[in-house]
Amino acid sequence: MGGEREGGGKDLTRARTSTLRRGAGGRRPTGPQSFLLGCSFLITLGSFAVLPYMSVLLHQRLGLGLGTVGAVLAVASLVQFSGGVAGAALARRIGLRATMLVALGVRTAGFAAFLPGLGSPVLAVGALFLVSCGAALYLPANKAYLVEGARESERPRLLSASGSAFNAGIALGPPAAAPFVLTSPGALFGTVTLLFAAVGAGHALLPPAPPAPEPRPTAAPSPATPPAAAGSPPPRREALPFTVTVLSVYVFMFFQHYLALYAVPRTSASFYGAVLMGYACLLVVAQPLLSEWIAALAYRTAIRVGFGAMAAGTAVIAAGGRPGIGAGAALICLGEIVLFLKNDLEALARSSAEPATVFGRQRLAAGIGAFASGVAGGQLYGIAEGAGMVPGFWLAVSLQCLILPLLPALMTRVRRRRS
Repeated sequence: MGGEREGGGKDLTRARTSTLRRGAGGRRPTGPQSFLLGCSFLITLGSFAVLPYMSVLLHQRLGLGLGTVGAVLAVASLVQFSGGVAGAALARRIGLRATMLVALGVRTAGFAAFLPGLGSPVLAVGALFLVSCGAALYLPANKAYLVEGARESERPRLLSASGSAFNAGIALGPPAAAPFVLTSPGALFGTVTLLFAAVGAGHALLPPAPPAPEPRPTAAPSPATPPAAAGSPPPRREALPFTVTVLSVYVFMFFQHYLALYAVPRTSASFYGAVLMGYACLLVVAQPLLSEWIAALAYRTAIRVGFGAMAAGTAVIAAGGRPGIGAGAALICLGEIVLFLKNDLEALARSSAEPATVFGRQRLAAGIGAFASGVAGGQLYGIAEGAGMVPGFWLAVSLQCLILPLLPALMTRVRRRRS
């Protein structure tokens, strides 16, 4: 991380690095890690005060057609996820701290551009893409800074705490902004811009990211992962977490994109909002509590548990009604907690690349899964709705949750037979 060592004296840098490394091995996060966790909450609080309402702003205020709005949001989501690869590459070149500063600068500029964009669809769409690009650059560097210098045993705790901080912001952002979205959008975007500017200024005071405790020339698979054949190239070993992440996000996004269409007409908008709030709160509380258990799970077991919970959750949602939708959401939450954390941990364990590169690849995998889910989900939901069998949509998703996890093992068997 040569780009991280500019400025300050060598003695100061050495002292800061030593402090960070001592803290990474302890029970509590270091000061910089705690700061980043707090910023993770503020960043998602500000982002989700605005982004969930983009379809309303683009359609109702700026007059864009729903088809155009859908296409804009789909491409913005793809940029936000898949651009993590560019974020990882930038982190390798200029360092983690500098990459986070660039990302926050781009994102702050994006939210500021919404102010004149409230009267122009072109400016509003451009501002949205700036915000998406900033998010793409930031997250790999953020996660890498958290785990750099930390021991292997500390990573589940740090990553689960990061996930909880993000989800707390997701839970509180939309209800906090709801009264202002249509009545005072300028004040809302101005407040969010100032929040991101302040967060960026705080990042400028971060010390350089610590080096890893010791080099890892070749990452060994987790104890529960079947060993790779001797002499097999690392990319093949690293492909499994990438593939499982694609599949995990693919099935999860059905829930995120289409639950509102299903739940609101059958219950109420307030009940749907309560489900989302409860879901986010469950993530915040349960993920840190389950992190050590998830880290100790065999990868194949974690895949079965995660996809099994999602299959059960979507099947229960198909039953309809408030109890079914609430219980189904809780089961899907369990699946998300297990799969998303375990996939990141396994990707780190199997790779000899820098953490920022690993997280960039994981974001790319998430982008592929989200994009595929958006394309397939719209068609599938439309068919089910046209046939008057919308519960069948959730049963079809449940069936995919049972079948798709079998594909990586099947591909491995086919490769072994050919080799």
